Amino acid sequence: MGFEASVLRRATKRLEDRRKERAAALARREAEIYAQLPRVAEIDKQLKGTVYQIIAASLREGRDPGPSIQVIKDRNLSLQAERTRLLLEHGWGADALDGQPVCPRCNDTGWIGAQMCTCLRQLCAQEQIKELSKLLDLGEQSFDTFSMDYYSAAPWPGKDCSPQENMELVFDMCSNYARKFGRFKIRNLFLSGPPGLGKTFLSACIARTVSERGFSVVYDTAVNVFARFEEQKFARDRQDVEEARDETKRYLGCDLLILDDLGSELTTPFVQSALYTLVNARLMAGQHTVISSNLSMEQVRQRYTPQISSRLEGEYRVLPFFGEDIRLQRKKDL
Repeated sequence: MGFEASVLRRATKRLEDRRKERAAALARREAEIYAQLPRVAEIDKQLKGTVYQIIAASLREGRDPGPSIQVIKDRNLSLQAERTRLLLEHGWGADALDGQPVCPRCNDTGWIGAQMCTCLRQLCAQEQIKELSKLLDLGEQSFDTFSMDYYSAAPWPGKDCSPQENMELVFDMCSNYARKFGRFKIRNLFLSGPPGLGKTFLSACIARTVSERGFSVVYDTAVNVFARFEEQKFARDRQDVEEARDETKRYLGCDLLILDDLGSELTTPFVQSALYTLVNARLMAGQHTVISSNLSMEQVRQRYTPQISSRLEGEYRVLPFFGEDIRLQRKKDL
């Protein structure tokens, strides 16, 4: 899984800032203890010289270094015991001067070999949620706050179940998709239905949950996505082209892409080509995508090429939304 460079950069800086803060706190604590207990300062100085004594003992010619090394080790243990006793007697913890890392797995570096450590991944997830919050209202949008109150339990014309019954199924699918991301048998979702029925809300819930689990998530509207593809191809300014290229790489390379409001864009031949590239490339790479749209699957077939509609119908689980517009219901309640 790969986080955006800006997200990784900010998370790494936070990790480095934490290391600096802990180092500064340790230095202040050390200065305070040494001022209060000069003997501890003297012991630490002797302990630091122990390594050099061991090396010197092992290099002495014509003598077995073993006995000398053992004497030094014994003295070292005695000094450590005295140091611990002094610290405890004066109200300090035995490890007050040890400077233990918060994450012993990676020693606060963020990496275990070439693998990102859990501690850095958590920071990346937090930074990613901040990034997503610029586009999505992630303040209170979570599966735990989702309400069925706006979905009627009465039969709905032309449907074999009520809006509430349908939304319970949709909610369960979206929740399982997000919470079991990477292990769930369904890779792609197509949220279909009129505006004001909770498609963006559930998209935000999915984005938050998948981000919190440490996966890279990119959310954007169809209009913005295809504008970036156009800039990459047609822009004359080199910087604009490079920025657009970076954006399209995000869309193609993230663990989860949430493409919002498909169908709101002007469907030109170029947009058709870009959409096919986006959908097909992510399918071929085995990546996950959630698309929301006001279009029904029948309207998708009418609007886009057979190659696109075939992939959306065949490779995406279509989740229909129907019922009364939630925004209008809230307006009536005011």
